Amino acid sequence: LGMFSELKFPVPWGHVAAKAWGPSEGYPVLCLHGWLDNANTFDKLIPLLPRGCFYVAMDFSGHGLSSHRPAGSPYHFLDYVSDVRRVAAGGWLKGPLRGCLCRGFYIASFCFLYPEMVDKLILLENFGFLLGPEDTEAWLKSKRMVIDRLLSLEAKQQTPKARSPEAALQRLLEANRHLTAEGGAILLQRGATETPAG
Repeated sequence: LGMFSELKFPVPWGHVAAKAWGPSEGYPVLCLHGWLDNANTFDKLIPLLPRGCFYVAMDFSGHGLSSHRPAGSPYHFLDYVSDVRRVAAGGWLKGPLRGCLCRGFYIASFCFLYPEMVDKLILLENFGFLLGPEDTEAWLKSKRMVIDRLLSLEAKQQTPKARSPEAALQRLLEANRHLTAEGGAILLQRGATETPAG
């Protein structure tokens, strides 16, 4: 387990980097660092852990070798949970995560939101959730919806379609039924770019 490989998971602003140890067909364990750390947090620990596992230690966005989010974007804890969701969906898993080894709050939040994706959780340090039992279900539903919707929109991103000015106006009016044709035309003057294709 002394040897590792580098992995990259594409995200809309670049990539999330990770280090991996062990056989790729082994028991998958995602390792997450704490605040202002990076994947090297696990360099001394991984060699002491059981062999036969595939340990993937990711760098959160803006940490280690991962791409920074665009300038002016916040680094909210839920954004890190979204990073975990993206990496968990990144094709290296053949089923649910068998284990998560973590130094922070992010994976506990991930497990709380996506319990069906994780078999085991090992926390090296953490603090508990600050939610009352009466607020838990609403919090889970709203946060999971935000993350799932974001990833769904990212997966559907396509090259913008070229339309005639008339077709662009019609599309805008269908999507915004409160607009008049005049209001839509005014918005399109600034909201669309004419190209040779449309």
